[in-house]
Amino acid sequence: MGNMTEYIGTTEAARLLQMTSRRVVGLCGEGKLPGASRSGRNWRIPVESVKQYMKDAGIPLLEEAADDVRELLPVAIGNTSYIEISSECYYVDKTLLIRDLIDDHNMVTLFTRPRRFGKTLAINTIKTFFEKTEENTAKYFIDKKIWQCGEKYQSMQGRYPVIMLTFKDVKYNSWEESLEAIRLVVKDEFKRHPELYKSSVLDADAKNYMDRMEKGTLSTVELQRSLLNLTRMLSAHHRSKVVILIDEYDTPIQQGYSKGFYKEVISFMRNFLSGGLKDNTDLAFGVLTGIMRVSKENLFSGLNNPLVNTVLDEKYSEYFGFTEDEVRAMASYYHRSEAMNEIRCWYDGYRFGSTEIYNPWSVTNYFASGGQAKPYWANTSDNDIIREILTGLTPEIADDLAKVMQGEPIHAALDMEVVYPRMTDGNDTIFSFLLLAGYLTPSGRSEETEIGTFASLRLPNAEIRRIYNTEILSWIRAQQSGNIISEIEKAVYLSDAKRLQEALRKYMITSISFYDGAAEGFYHGMVLGLVASLSSKYYIRSNREAGEGRFDLQLEPRDKALPGILMEFKAVSVSEKDALSGLAEEALKQTEFKSYQRDMEDRGVSVIVRYGIAFSGKQVEVRMAR
Repeated sequence: MGNMTEYIGTTEAARLLQMTSRRVVGLCGEGKLPGASRSGRNWRIPVESVKQYMKDAGIPLLEEAADDVRELLPVAIGNTSYIEISSECYYVDKTLLIRDLIDDHNMVTLFTRPRRFGKTLAINTIKTFFEKTEENTAKYFIDKKIWQCGEKYQSMQGRYPVIMLTFKDVKYNSWEESLEAIRLVVKDEFKRHPELYKSSVLDADAKNYMDRMEKGTLSTVELQRSLLNLTRMLSAHHRSKVVILIDEYDTPIQQGYSKGFYKEVISFMRNFLSGGLKDNTDLAFGVLTGIMRVSKENLFSGLNNPLVNTVLDEKYSEYFGFTEDEVRAMASYYHRSEAMNEIRCWYDGYRFGSTEIYNPWSVTNYFASGGQAKPYWANTSDNDIIREILTGLTPEIADDLAKVMQGEPIHAALDMEVVYPRMTDGNDTIFSFLLLAGYLTPSGRSEETEIGTFASLRLPNAEIRRIYNTEILSWIRAQQSGNIISEIEKAVYLSDAKRLQEALRKYMITSISFYDGAAEGFYHGMVLGLVASLSSKYYIRSNREAGEGRFDLQLEPRDKALPGILMEFKAVSVSEKDALSGLAEEALKQTEFKSYQRDMEDRGVSVIVRYGIAFSGKQVEVRMAR
């Protein structure tokens, strides 16, 4: 188990001790079960203390029976409270993150990890450890790894006032709504420090500011200074430097990009963050989390070189997500060790630095469901940005996506300082985002060269492959009347040229403008994206050498009972649409003249259907031959 000391609650202890829960509570209060500590209305009782009491009292229950009698701790799903999870649920100990933060002495650290990989729990753990409170919170760490590191780290516990903000729910359609949501998040954090409202240290201006924060009458400029002001107030009152923790800082930024108020939110967040985190003499240190780093020139220009830790970095790699050993221990605890191969197939495969990582959200859901393997991560967030990427497919990008869907790695240049407005500018930004967001993972160490960062990327596991085949690709189906993707699939399976032509025409009428269809490459990428859903039955290849030339698109059947597919594309301007019929015939003849089918014939595909497809604006002609 993740804990060094194993704990049970009063109900489980009562069963072992053969007494009432009330009597067990009495024993805890009397100190007769050493190490027991109160956790809310319950008690956390060391199993060894219970066993020792049984032995001393002569209670006739074999020690080895304790594990059989003890109820298993529940799995925490959706709970991000360190105190509750570490006290009442199965907890995987990640507290050495605190040790490394202390040792590194970084003023500002940004952790970028995919959603649901433990970022919020990590922030809450840091808060619980460092925050000065009336309650002695050391009891929540005395059995954890951080406490075993010694006095240097123990002395830091409960030492600082802490500001903790989370922007995970700032998901609105307008800047006005988003600004109000941010104001309420900050207002709630002010109210979390009631000592400030009664403080004799703060002057009238500070009290007036808090009053107007409560009433919602601060100007936007004043609100931008709220992080700085709160830091100053806490520092003055407590006579201590302040820790600032900000979870999912980039959620409002992503929303601004998706909904059209990117400039407004970037301008606000730049000033807001800089106020609290740049040259602030009252700052002890700051930690931010998010999915990606928004380029320094766009957001962090006001900060002094924050440490940015991404999935490519070795440092801190084991603190977000579960390691192999942690999952193996969890499987043993829940009596599912025999299911490790299934768990590994579905939820393993991520690589952070050189550490093998499992998706923690999916693993915990797997155990909570009693061992049902399915994609749990898919519906934890919308895929608006992913969908925008797919709408801008080029033949090269679509070809790479088709490769990874079939289990092949791709080699890509990476831009780890992603800027939202440039999200779809090219392969480097698209694949960098898919990497940061958890849809791809490195298959080995990244390569740092004088011209940039390069890495071999692949799909992590079966769960992500399922997402590509359903969640990401199905949005195309949902947008098209008559289920156009399904029509294209039927046309391919039935070798029906007329059905394929009509499905393509309907798709283009509802999805593209005349200006989109300016070049053959656009249509090539479009068709490649549309047939990507066939990857479970076909190996999809684009722009490969075969016969005496290079085909545009090849679908080689995984089951030789299906026909092989070859497609050649041509395109002309809208003014030349009358030439479509002849152009489609020309494309079809090219597949025969260049012997493109020879490649599949050599691999045992007996039936091959060739298509010549010509495009002009929103018009299309399809010719077919066997």
